[in-house]
Amino acid sequence: MTAPPTQQQPQTQQQPTRENHVTTGATVWLTGLPSAGKTTIAYELAGRLRAEGRRVEVLDGDEIREFLSAGLGFSREDRHTNVQRIGFVAELLARNGVLALVPVIAPFADSRDAVRERHQKTGTAYVEVHVATPVEVCSVRDVKGLYAKQAAGEISGLTGVDDPYEEPDSPDLRIESQDQTVQESAAAVHALLTERGLA
Repeated sequence: MTAPPTQQQPQTQQQPTRENHVTTGATVWLTGLPSAGKTTIAYELAGRLRAEGRRVEVLDGDEIREFLSAGLGFSREDRHTNVQRIGFVAELLARNGVLALVPVIAPFADSRDAVRERHQKTGTAYVEVHVATPVEVCSVRDVKGLYAKQAAGEISGLTGVDDPYEEPDSPDLRIESQDQTVQESAAAVHALLTERGLA
């Protein structure tokens, strides 16, 4: 009788590790007035980070309102609820190694502070970027035609015009988007993330 052939253990090939490969997630919250340039900067930054092999998600405020916060209005309470929902999703992604870029107005300081605290409690990195474009510049850009509609009396409650926007007192980074290109703005955020070991 011949002995059954011994099964050879499959050799596991060790994957080469990339030097300085960052796997830490983080939430990068870009706050600012409508048409400040938040979303444009976020997508520019996302492209740059993806090219470096990072996992990135952009939580676009308009898409969140359509799919996650459908039915919410623009009262202070509803705005707060919307921001907390986005903050929850962002923290969940960041905790799992994703860079969550959040270009969302979030006009009230207490709402933004609550999101930061949620991240702090779980030890998840959180970076607040104030895209500090002046309202005069935003109203000229008027990407969605909101300022024109407000001026024509078609809408009310426009953040920074007839509804409050509470500027961050001490954001991690302040961007004057009117004085630089989108690429330069994205590079400034990228530099901060790199400095903190997040990119």
